[in-house]
Amino acid sequence: MYFQCGLEPDQNISRRTFLRRSISRNVAALVASVIFSAAVHAQPANPLTLMEAENLALANEPGQAALVARSTALEERAVVAGQLPDPTLRIGLNNFPIDSGGFRTEGMSNAMVGVRQAFPPGKTRSISTRQLQSMSAEMAQNAAARGRDVLMAARVSWLELYFWDRAHALVSESRPFFGDLATATRSLYAVGRKNQQDLLRAELELSRLDDRLIEIERRRASARAALGEWVGNDADRPIAARLPEWNKVPARAVLRSNLQQHPVIKAADAQIDASVAGVDLASQRSRPGWAVEAGYSYRDGFLPNGQPRSDFISVNVTVGLPFFRKKSIDSTLSAALHDRRAAQESKRQDTRRLTSQLYAEYARWQDLSRRMSLYEDQILGQTEDQARAALVAYQSDSGDFADVMRGYIDDLNARLDHIRLQVERAQSHATLANLGGLPR
Repeated sequence: MYFQCGLEPDQNISRRTFLRRSISRNVAALVASVIFSAAVHAQPANPLTLMEAENLALANEPGQAALVARSTALEERAVVAGQLPDPTLRIGLNNFPIDSGGFRTEGMSNAMVGVRQAFPPGKTRSISTRQLQSMSAEMAQNAAARGRDVLMAARVSWLELYFWDRAHALVSESRPFFGDLATATRSLYAVGRKNQQDLLRAELELSRLDDRLIEIERRRASARAALGEWVGNDADRPIAARLPEWNKVPARAVLRSNLQQHPVIKAADAQIDASVAGVDLASQRSRPGWAVEAGYSYRDGFLPNGQPRSDFISVNVTVGLPFFRKKSIDSTLSAALHDRRAAQESKRQDTRRLTSQLYAEYARWQDLSRRMSLYEDQILGQTEDQARAALVAYQSDSGDFADVMRGYIDDLNARLDHIRLQVERAQSHATLANLGGLPR
């Protein structure tokens, strides 16, 4: 258009227009990316459920992985223990004269090559394999026990954080009500309908509620840190608002029977098997070990009759003589017998300890269940009715303000106690699941 009219465009104006448009586009893109990023970060994180916390705790758990690695290492050593020792090669020069002559001048001079294979005493190879396999099984059961302990710890930690999270929400929801009571009392005091004691009491309880919130926040942060040991950074996510529906457990006799399948008991059985193999291994020390050696000797030169000297072959059998170390053998066997006794007593100790824990936790579960029923059937309703009645009496000038505050604080405490009972019973179920092998 410009060129048709015989005019040239202003290059500076065109460049400035282009720059302004380019900057505008870049700013718009930057603003859009910032808004999108803020929207993404503003989205709340998904709540951390108990099942997800369990899976996170069990995934790549280092303590359990270490025990599994030890079990695998012992299994590999069991394979090696069942093999014969490596044969040995012997090469030498025998009876070579050092004063005069050489390899061909002396009839007994020869170059020898031989192979020697040793055989351990008795059945030590198979017994050593059996012992290491039992030790590997013990480590595998310890890994399974570690898995149960980690699962229980993750459950208990999640439930503890759940309680303090719900407690914080409950107290925070109750604070405006207590604030309204303090405001109403302040207004009534201003018009002379209430005394200063009521006002001071309202403000004191409100301050105590603030202090309680601070303590709850501290406990919640501590519980979140404890959960972080098992789930990592996922502990920073909000906690799901539902508790697991763990309302029943098997009878105590069933749990006691399942206790025999606990990995700790199975690990003790494997330890006993390893100690029995140790006794058998010590008994084999009284038997001699032996070895076989075969060799070939080359000779050079000739006999007096002109014939070439004959080469040699040799076969040797070596047998150990354990008769001169009888005291050492007896001491080794005695030590192995004591190890076996120690393993048996350790199993008895573990069984008693776990049984005692099971019985105590089962009794705790029953008591918590009865207390929960009492709260739900009576106490929660009674504290709510008592608080309302005190407020009505106070509003009609026939009651004391202290009764109002005490009634609503008791109602708040009862609701907190009810949540605590729910959490403690769930934690008790987690312990019973560990001991009694309850499925997830």
